[in-house]
Amino acid sequence: MGGDSGGRDRGRAFIGSFTSAGGLGVIAAAVDARTGALTARGATDAVPDPSCLTLSPDGTVLYAVSETDEGAVAAFRTPDTDAAGHAVPRLLADPVPVGGSGPTHLTLAAGHLLTANYGSGSVSVLPVAAGGRPGPVTGLLRNRGAGPHPDRQRGPHAHQVMAAPGGRWILSTDLGTDTVRICTLDTAAGALVPYGETALRPGTGPRHLAFHPAGGHVYVLGELEPVLTVCRWDPANGVLEPVGEAAVLPDGVGGANFPSEVVVAPDGRFLWVANRGHDSIAVLALDPTYEKPELVTTVPCGGHWPRDLVLDPTGRRLYAANERSGDVTWFDIDPATGVPAPAGALEAPAASCVIFG
Repeated sequence: MGGDSGGRDRGRAFIGSFTSAGGLGVIAAAVDARTGALTARGATDAVPDPSCLTLSPDGTVLYAVSETDEGAVAAFRTPDTDAAGHAVPRLLADPVPVGGSGPTHLTLAAGHLLTANYGSGSVSVLPVAAGGRPGPVTGLLRNRGAGPHPDRQRGPHAHQVMAAPGGRWILSTDLGTDTVRICTLDTAAGALVPYGETALRPGTGPRHLAFHPAGGHVYVLGELEPVLTVCRWDPANGVLEPVGEAAVLPDGVGGANFPSEVVVAPDGRFLWVANRGHDSIAVLALDPTYEKPELVTTVPCGGHWPRDLVLDPTGRRLYAANERSGDVTWFDIDPATGVPAPAGALEAPAASCVIFG
């Protein structure tokens, strides 16, 4: 288990969790520079179900979605220290409604917060005021469409929104319509402007995506089918083109599985996928074209239902937020093979995400 690292603390991490399932809310943790171990320093449940987090560029403000039917975002000052020496994120102001239900992801772009609202299938835009407080919604982009899955694709379900490297384009995945939408951000109006939409194979249910560090490829992870869609990305023209698929589970593996997150190595040689159900981390090696990921192996995630997977700032360790077993596990990555080896765990009930900064 993660223990006190004393003077070896180099950094900090924040863990989001589902308060409705017994989570502590937002947990602040110290990071051991030598081992990567996490030590919980304090937590706040001031906002219900803060399932996804992001930090301001200077690291002084932490933003969280409130993944509820009403849907909201909240801002915290990071972190104050109470009388007992614990680091407790402090809520800056009341949570702000996002105008959509079930926000599952958020990002900062050009002075605005963007949220992907799974329940309502929309993406919201909220300007960030001086001091880091989010203002009221100024833009709401609704998607339309459906997919072949009888239960999960009856309508749009935006799951992730993020800025492409360089900041010119905003990409959002929609699990319900099997599409990735490309937009620009009108900063004067505080609104997203649709530019293009890429259709993926029906029924794959795109959940999250990741850019290759070389800049010319995007990997889109399906939730409804354990497959990774490889896309060429043209940053000059904002064009996303599917060119192939790769499995994230070995042939013959049965049982329900719902992949959750894809992470690409900083050197571009490997990528990793979290598998919920199979409860594993898949290791895929990338060829010189970056277009033919090959499944090398899978390793146990160390818990149950890994909802998030993230690299630490060094790129040498992976962290998995295991929602149903209530812990965050971490792994040392073999630089030659890309295979992660278990290195520790921290209890974190209903853990949903981990960020560093």
